[in-house]
Amino acid sequence: MRPSSKTAILDAALRVVDREGGADISYEAVASESGLTKAGVMYHFPTRDALMLAVVEHAALRWERALLEVLDVPFERAGARERIRAYATVAARPDVLSPADFFVYFEALYHPALAEPWKRVFSRWFAFDPQASADERARLTLARLAADGLWVATTTDVLAPEERDRQAVIDLLLRLTEEDSPC
Repeated sequence: MRPSSKTAILDAALRVVDREGGADISYEAVASESGLTKAGVMYHFPTRDALMLAVVEHAALRWERALLEVLDVPFERAGARERIRAYATVAARPDVLSPADFFVYFEALYHPALAEPWKRVFSRWFAFDPQASADERARLTLARLAADGLWVATTTDVLAPEERDRQAVIDLLLRLTEEDSPC
């Protein structure tokens, strides 16, 4: 399988999700968007489940690439604070990821097998040092959960912060990831 064809199909599938506002992906729509035939898409992804799993893996890896781009240090040297700060930074930027990422993330609620790629990627980003205090673990978990909420609100435009408040919300969220945070 040529990686470029597979990537093109998966990018096309995410564009379909963006355009149609949900993760109900059909072979026909992906084929049309990618410029391939339905048979061409099915060659790479013989079942709809295989296509959906590949789309979720593709979206999770897009998140990881975005996270690595904003991480201040190499991943191997990053502690939980740096990793969760990178996560909060990416989650707060609607220009980095698209609503399609949210829709395929949400799809795991109905299809638990689709949660595995997300768990694989995010488990290493949200891991804590065993020596971390309960307070630090709670503060960083709160930052991650707040980032999740900001991502969902911004992506869905349901109760997103007003533009005049958005940066203050992001600043407070990022302060939660600082070592000496009073929060």
